[in-house]
Amino acid sequence: MNFDNLRLIDPLLRSMRAVGYHTPTDIQRMAIPHILARRDLVGCAQTGTGKTAAFVLPILQQLEASRPQRPRTQEIRVLVLSPTRELAAQIGQSFRTYGQFLSSRCAVVFGGVGQGNQVRELRQRPQILVATPGRLLDLISQGFIELDRLEIFVLDEADRMLDMGFIHDVRRVVDQLPRSRQTLMFSATMEPQVVSLAQRLLHDPVHVAATPSATRALVFTRTKHGANKLVKHLEKASIQAIAIHGNKSQSAREQALARFKAGHIRVLVATDIAARGLDVDDISHVINYELPEVPETYVHRIGRTARAGAAGVSFSFCDESECVYLRQIERLTRTAIPVARSTASRPRGQVSPREARRYPGRGAPVCVPSGS
Repeated sequence: MNFDNLRLIDPLLRSMRAVGYHTPTDIQRMAIPHILARRDLVGCAQTGTGKTAAFVLPILQQLEASRPQRPRTQEIRVLVLSPTRELAAQIGQSFRTYGQFLSSRCAVVFGGVGQGNQVRELRQRPQILVATPGRLLDLISQGFIELDRLEIFVLDEADRMLDMGFIHDVRRVVDQLPRSRQTLMFSATMEPQVVSLAQRLLHDPVHVAATPSATRALVFTRTKHGANKLVKHLEKASIQAIAIHGNKSQSAREQALARFKAGHIRVLVATDIAARGLDVDDISHVINYELPEVPETYVHRIGRTARAGAAGVSFSFCDESECVYLRQIERLTRTAIPVARSTASRPRGQVSPREARRYPGRGAPVCVPSGS
């Protein structure tokens, strides 16, 4: 199947070709026809499944279809509610990228920054608004946003919204919306609270579910502080992650591990001490964010993936100060670990300014498939 089979209009097909997408993902194939049919929908899908395009594409098509009948419409017709400003910005960019050959305008509002530029965007009368709950409610209370003509409401990453304590803000936002609307809700998990929220917000919804091809990664750091810091970076990038280390209680570690095993968390960040005795099937990637000081530890780390004949791969980051550890690992394993091509012309471990921006705080990537 390709995007033509989903009966998308030509401007959307052109934008998909422009970014190199030709085949829809499972969640796109399942969700897009129902959204185009104006059904309420609950989508169970994690980051990495193509979830955003699954609602952005049909929403843009619906707006375009009604444009001739409403040529002077200046109300906000679509609201996408996101738990974080990073995810809100990504969704906004998706609307602009996929809608590059269409006329709909999109604005993005979130907290943590001044509202001046966002208010100026709103004065351009966008049809699509992507927002985080707190800033949205602030701007509504100041009279900058009215949602009484809204047609489509999207609640993205509903489980994360609940985890972050936004349930009351979500309810306050919903109180501002017209009852007659299409509602779409996406969540990585369908825990009881998420199911309960869906029952309150949606009318006779269609349920679709998809899983990413690579589901879990185990990341190793040397220190507890490093593990916590890395989790914060991952969460800012809308990647669900959790840390286990010696400062966590035994019950907290067990709870984190249970969530990881169940697939509710995609990335587990661990120190070596906390990971002792860790037994988790289906880990697709092991990532050494920092190389271990003891070379035998490296062997134990990468052995957590590619178990029982399953596929798996390990990646390591190495900066200049860790080159000695890399050489010790190569001597122990009697294997020359291949360095990423982008660093082949420089001494091992030395990093370019571009790579330093791509991998903040770390050196160039070094990789070796597990079991080689």
